[in-house]
Amino acid sequence: MSLKILIADDEPNIRAGIAEYLRMEGYDTCLAADGNEAIAETDRGEVDLVITDLKMGKISGMDVLRHVVGHYPSLPVIILTGHGTVEDAVAAMRDGAYDFITKPVNLAHLALLAKRALDRRALAQRNQELLQEIETGKKTSSIIGRSAAIKSIFERIRKVAPTKAGVLITGESGVGKELVADALHNLSERADKPFIKVHCAALAESLLESELFGHEKGAFTGAANAKKGRFEMANGGTLFLDEIGEINQSVQVKILRVLQEHSFERVGGERTLETDVRVISATNRDLLAEIKKGSFREDLFYRLNVVNIDVPPLRERKDDIPILASAFLQEFAADNNKRIDGFDAKARTALYNYGWPGNIRELRNCMESAVVLTSGNIITLDDLPPALRGSEESGGIRLSLGIRLDAAERIIIGDTLAANEGNKSRTAEILGISRKTLYQKLRDYGLEADEE
Repeated sequence: MSLKILIADDEPNIRAGIAEYLRMEGYDTCLAADGNEAIAETDRGEVDLVITDLKMGKISGMDVLRHVVGHYPSLPVIILTGHGTVEDAVAAMRDGAYDFITKPVNLAHLALLAKRALDRRALAQRNQELLQEIETGKKTSSIIGRSAAIKSIFERIRKVAPTKAGVLITGESGVGKELVADALHNLSERADKPFIKVHCAALAESLLESELFGHEKGAFTGAANAKKGRFEMANGGTLFLDEIGEINQSVQVKILRVLQEHSFERVGGERTLETDVRVISATNRDLLAEIKKGSFREDLFYRLNVVNIDVPPLRERKDDIPILASAFLQEFAADNNKRIDGFDAKARTALYNYGWPGNIRELRNCMESAVVLTSGNIITLDDLPPALRGSEESGGIRLSLGIRLDAAERIIIGDTLAANEGNKSRTAEILGISRKTLYQKLRDYGLEADEE
């Protein structure tokens, strides 16, 4: 799409001549006969550069400049001026104009100024994007992975985090649902406000209501003092309800009321308390199945599940195993004052082939155990738990029913390459393809980076 330049001048021949020249240079143009039209065009948000005459009746070029600087500071403005108003043009530059050019206009020079202004704006926008990417990376750095699934989750987090929408994070135990919740809060406008977490499955049913909503003094035996609940503590911030599928129906009703009315009463209290809380929840249960069984309220489900982020199990994103294992390895090596350089070929193959029923939590525990047990600088197969040692020799490849053909091919190639310790000639021979075809598929599937 071509960049669009607005030309504002009350002399029709001048603005038409400039527009024609800039169109020949490859730009789109739009015209304004006075300051009012120029301001209206900038407010449409489709302009990349403004070229405006300084003197234009009641609404001058200076008025246009002030409007642009005040509302669209990244939008460059070039001032056109007569010889008698050069001092005014210099003053305009002090007020934020990119540059000025005197009349009669040298069109080639104006086109050069326009290119420089647009290039500078593009550079500034790119720098801002890079800064945002760096900041986003810092706030999601606890989520480790490079698979397509994790990249999709990163993108979903970036889109939903700045909103007020409720998010339901689903996935098996140990996949990292809490890390997703952390990232959603850290990237939200509530990042500097409280982030309160409640593990619903860890609390007895009799205590959960008091924990969430608080209680008044004397509300029940042992309530010697009034206590704030988590909804009250999280006011203005985020409340993370982990394992939401474990709560009973009476508590479900009260949570639904908070989500609908933003108010609640403490246990044993009569005073209604207002709260502004964004609720993020997580579960390893199939809540739709729980709804059919009558153990989870459908209306609460749809309140919680405005946006769903499903975190796949580790066995379905094997690309992430090497980078996760290496990260945990270095973490525990530092904790134990050891220098460990990595894994030998058999250990790498075992890590890749294993099904990881406990997901990332199991992988993390495995790496801590390996660091503690190893006596060398390289993790070997003998340093890994017995369950993993068998996976090195299994020679099997796990594929889920319904998997896409290209995804299956990627797993087959990656597993075969790992089983042959990175030997491409042997891998190509086993797969019945040429080395050239194998190299092309490795590039297509991004497996060369994995091997490194």
